[in-house]
Amino acid sequence: MGIITGAHGVKGEVRVKSFTAEPAAIAEYGPLEDERGARRFALELTGTVRGMLIARIPGIADRNAAERLAGTGLFLDRAALPKPGEDEFYHADLIGLAAVLKQGGELGRVRAVHDYGAGDSLEVEKPDGGTVMVPFTETIVPEIDIAGGRLVVDPPPGLLDNRPVEAELEDEEKPQ
Repeated sequence: MGIITGAHGVKGEVRVKSFTAEPAAIAEYGPLEDERGARRFALELTGTVRGMLIARIPGIADRNAAERLAGTGLFLDRAALPKPGEDEFYHADLIGLAAVLKQGGELGRVRAVHDYGAGDSLEVEKPDGGTVMVPFTETIVPEIDIAGGRLVVDPPPGLLDNRPVEAELEDEEKPQ
């Protein structure tokens, strides 16, 4: 659902990066847990700063305690989440799917979903152990079959190799 990125101020508030569609909605799900389910965190949002939420957590009263929470992932039991809408997916549902090429053949398996600010990208582990980043757009990933355990990738020229796009375009212009 999110991650505590560090302390804010000296009174125990924390900065939280929310992964929910509406960032402030993270506090509406009730107490969240760490990855092991060992600790629970009820977030009381107090503001925002540079795209991050600021929150108080009961029991965290000073900067030192807040700093110790930096890097703590905030999780929620899957049953508490709403069903995704049509053409919406939870990242956890995409991880592990087989990635097959539209033209035929296996690309690999989805290893992770990343959001670096310009939209989601799929990290696909190839059979040879290497990885490739695939923009998660409807054009490049036109078909997703969660139940069938696969998604289809239709890569533009140059996406899956180390050659610059210009070299591929030059190859297309050469007479056969």
